[in-house]
Amino acid sequence: MFLGIDVGTSSLKAVLSDVHGHIVATESVSYKISLPHDGWTQQDPDDWYRAEIKAIRQLGKHHDLTKIIGVSFCGQMHGLVLLDKNDRVIRPAILWNDNRTVEECHYLNQVIGKTKLINYTGNIAFTGFTAPKILWVKKHEPQLFKRINKIMLPKDYTAYKMTGVFASDFSDSSGTLYLDVANKCWSQSMLKILKINQNQLPKLYESYQVIGNVSPTFAKLTGMSTNTQVIIGGGDQAVGAIGTGTVANNQLSISLGTSGVVFASSQTFKKVASGAMHSFCHANGQYHIMGVMLSAAGAFDWWTQSILKVNDLQLINKAIAQSKDENLLFLPYLCGERSPINNPNARGVFHKLSLAHNQADLSKAIIEGVNFGLLDCLNSIRDLSINPKKARVIGGGAKSDVWLQMLADTLNVDVSTINTAEGGALGAIILALVGCHKYPDVATACKHIIKDKKTFKPNFQKNKYYLQKFKIWKQLYNDLYSK
Repeated sequence: MFLGIDVGTSSLKAVLSDVHGHIVATESVSYKISLPHDGWTQQDPDDWYRAEIKAIRQLGKHHDLTKIIGVSFCGQMHGLVLLDKNDRVIRPAILWNDNRTVEECHYLNQVIGKTKLINYTGNIAFTGFTAPKILWVKKHEPQLFKRINKIMLPKDYTAYKMTGVFASDFSDSSGTLYLDVANKCWSQSMLKILKINQNQLPKLYESYQVIGNVSPTFAKLTGMSTNTQVIIGGGDQAVGAIGTGTVANNQLSISLGTSGVVFASSQTFKKVASGAMHSFCHANGQYHIMGVMLSAAGAFDWWTQSILKVNDLQLINKAIAQSKDENLLFLPYLCGERSPINNPNARGVFHKLSLAHNQADLSKAIIEGVNFGLLDCLNSIRDLSINPKKARVIGGGAKSDVWLQMLADTLNVDVSTINTAEGGALGAIILALVGCHKYPDVATACKHIIKDKKTFKPNFQKNKYYLQKFKIWKQLYNDLYSK
């Protein structure tokens, strides 16, 4: 068997598969997020470790864990985990969605400069990234900063507790802002800015490479075998993309979760001069371009659950299909926006709203607005000579056929759902299968395990209509926020 561990923000999921990647069992253990101040999010790294132990033990009640050949990880990105010389956690981990580092990001982007950052790392600073967090600790907790012996990411901590090996991978480390993404090494220029040294950082691997075996201590705690090989895995977006089979050049995946992610795989590193999109290492050993919307299905959930008080997706789909309005516009920036505009001050807008509009019209406008945000990201990807013809879609929004058809019409690509909903945990299993030589490479494993379920073809006339409306939508944002 093979084990995939997904270290999420609210829970840890452990998924067991057979040697063909077919899911055998799943266990999930939740944990708390600490919110000590407005905009701050923290977690105790040992909560992940305890959840890891508990989930594996739960699997062991019905399965012989000594039969696990390999285990790998998928992890929430950007989190800052700090250990002292005795391997004790120095402070709670600062998470990806923590916003305390506004000043540090301004310093990096404006004083150091975006051009230098892109040259050093391939990306600019965002409040979620790890480097600004290090600067924050250095400034506000100098005594703790002096004690730092190891700096790692969330999934790397769970791998460290399992193996005793201090390791990370290129995909997850791409989101730190101190990895030179193009050259796959730590950026010495960024380490000087952060006042840290390479000895404090883990050894880097490809996501499908073996870093060691389950330690005797961990084996005793869980019932696993010390013969089980441990593959380092990667960041949640890259490993989630592996779980959708998005691995070949010009392939595209879209996540319609609370946030929206447009993810395009690439054989080569793509420099994004504007910094509007993330240019990261992929978990298959290549690269990817990624755009992140902060409110995708989250915008629709706000509308249906908080405003309409309706949870029946089929009723909403029917209402949307009945709407004939062509003028109403919605900007989906309910909590600011990341890609491609990088504007935390942008906000949601209904434009050309009148007494003639009903809830079906507003529901349709919200989905159109989210789709336009995804198109905005995709256009930035197309500007890099990446031209996908098809997108695999996952997340809550993928349950709506109406939404998926509108998305296909808007993006002018085939849109497909897939035969699995395991995402990151399945991606981790695929990496473990490759690391243990059950498949020669990630692409071959994905081809055998992941299949299309339903495909939606774009309608040429509707695409033409949506492109005209998108221009008006884009101009609305420029009129409101670009002055």
